[in-house]
Amino acid sequence: MSNNADLQLGQVFNVKDKVALVTGGGSGIGLMITQALAVNGAKVYIVGRTEEKLEKVAEVHGKDIAGEIIPLQGDAASKEGVRKFVREVESREKYLDILVNNAGIAPGKTETKHDTPEAMREHLLDPTSVDEWTSVYTTHVVGPFMMTTAFLPYLQIHGYSGTVINITSISGLVKISQDHYSYNASKTAQIHLNRMLSSEIAQMGFKICVNSIAPDVFPSEMTTGESRNDNQKSEIPKEHKEGLPCQYLNGQTIPVDGDYLIQAGQ
Repeated sequence: MSNNADLQLGQVFNVKDKVALVTGGGSGIGLMITQALAVNGAKVYIVGRTEEKLEKVAEVHGKDIAGEIIPLQGDAASKEGVRKFVREVESREKYLDILVNNAGIAPGKTETKHDTPEAMREHLLDPTSVDEWTSVYTTHVVGPFMMTTAFLPYLQIHGYSGTVINITSISGLVKISQDHYSYNASKTAQIHLNRMLSSEIAQMGFKICVNSIAPDVFPSEMTTGESRNDNQKSEIPKEHKEGLPCQYLNGQTIPVDGDYLIQAGQ
């Protein structure tokens, strides 16, 4: 049985000296994750396409903290970009503890409620762009698949401290389109990708956990289209800041089962 010291929050949730990589770590949820890890002692590599944004994050949020924020510019949805990240991390680290697949894009919305089949066809088919669907799917599904598989050897080194977290969305769980079919379809696919990876990695006996978090809408550049220029943080209304941690989590059942459900065929 653990002694009392082992149950202190600083021990239970200790990330000091962990090595993490967060895609889309320059803004929104990715930046929130980056800050939480780095402030508590982790070395965090942040990945994104815009070098200036990443450098700004490291400059503003990397001061006077226990950990470190290191920018890596590149495309996590391209094979060459993924290989570049592996080379960069491999040249500096012996292992990777935490991989957060957070990068995301938001396509334009399409009106879905119409009085006639003809009107629905006109508003759904005519503006549909195959390139947009492909880009959304590549970012949300292909990218996380490539990032996860590319870093498997480095995640395995420390055993069960190796963890992959896929940031999906409630949009992948609901049955409605929310006026963006391509986004919701891609997030559903990402959730199933999470199941497949977690199941097959466990079947192979690798000591790497793969889980997903499906947030609702959080204030971010992707959802609000803007951010504060000084720190790239989007504003959260005051009433949502007050109260207990995890107040945004309600009515959910979270299985903690050592992968029983995924192996039993969920």
